[in-house]
Amino acid sequence: MKRLLAGFLFATLATATDPVALFSQIGVMEKGLAEITGLRFTRPVPYALINKDQLRRYIEDKVKETVKPADLRGEELTLKLLGLVPQDFDLRKNTLDLLTEQAAAFYDYNKKKLFVLDDNGGPGADQELALVHELAHALADQHFPLAKYVSSNLRSDDAATARQAVMEGQASWLMTAYIARKSGAPAEVPDAILDLMAHAVENTPEQFPVLFQSPPYIRESLVFPYSDGLLFQNALFKKLGRQAFSEVFLHPPVSTQQIIHPDAYLARSAPRTPRPPPVPAAREFRTLMEGTLGELDYRILLAQYAGKETEALASHLVGSSYQVFEHKRGGHPVLSFASTWDTPESAAKYFDQYLRVLRGKWKKFEIESQTSTRLEGRGDTGSFQVWIEGATVNHLEGLAGDSGNPSRSGL
Repeated sequence: MKRLLAGFLFATLATATDPVALFSQIGVMEKGLAEITGLRFTRPVPYALINKDQLRRYIEDKVKETVKPADLRGEELTLKLLGLVPQDFDLRKNTLDLLTEQAAAFYDYNKKKLFVLDDNGGPGADQELALVHELAHALADQHFPLAKYVSSNLRSDDAATARQAVMEGQASWLMTAYIARKSGAPAEVPDAILDLMAHAVENTPEQFPVLFQSPPYIRESLVFPYSDGLLFQNALFKKLGRQAFSEVFLHPPVSTQQIIHPDAYLARSAPRTPRPPPVPAAREFRTLMEGTLGELDYRILLAQYAGKETEALASHLVGSSYQVFEHKRGGHPVLSFASTWDTPESAAKYFDQYLRVLRGKWKKFEIESQTSTRLEGRGDTGSFQVWIEGATVNHLEGLAGDSGNPSRSGL
């Protein structure tokens, strides 16, 4: 999902109804954004209308260009192995449906051009917001090339999500501040409006049926860059003023934890990523996928299976990484991942809650051996092992029988 979303910068608002009047406001909007940020537009921003069918084709073409089929398969399989989506989930179709439903406007940072959806909707002010949002992307792109910004660190899934939150959060903040300024108020986002904007999408289920029928992980991954990204940008603006608009591009956040906790970003508190445990008989497997997991991932995972009250535990995460392997002959997948926590006590709490995750994500769940620091058994994908080493929790899932035990295989 993260790799799929990396190529899209959308405003999820209303459609354009009077394009001539709308586009005539671009000059005024550019002037207002420049005065708020202190950054000037260095060149005109090309624009065009696009209808719903053209939008769908654009998104399909973009996915083909930016995501290899093998990566798409690997990402979907990873989400299924982690229990974040159902086994019959179609990641490509769901993403296409979601983005087509959500988009009112988008900025293509490769073509350096923005597009507004022309869908003959009713009149309203939302189309102006969508255009300001995309012009904010264009302004950022002219000073901090977004194609390079997005592509850097894409191997770190969590860092890629953080960068997406920077781009969408800043555009959402500037869109709201621009409207406040236009009405005669200071060019900032009042707390009441901040809370309203941060929850705008999740409070309108009737407007976004595809989004609200998607698994929790998909919903939150799509909304996070806008909601938490907006709060992140606001926190930095209060601390740094205008400098905040450049700072997040010059020194990008490296984790969703830094987005959720802006003080961690300002303190440059970076994740420490543990190595996933080795897979026994590694030569018999090929690597399908590898990357990082962050506070957002663990927050969603814990809330989904262990209850909303447990998601705060995710804030104690220090870093996490995963690998997905496929047996060269049998074709069965194995998931290996590890998470390091701020204290051994936090690791133990997560270890206890992960038992609930395993019970929830599998139909078959059999415990063969259990201590306070180690759990072994069998689930839907084969044998599993979860064990604690200090403040790190290790996972191997999908192994074949006793051969999967590192202590027995000498690994």
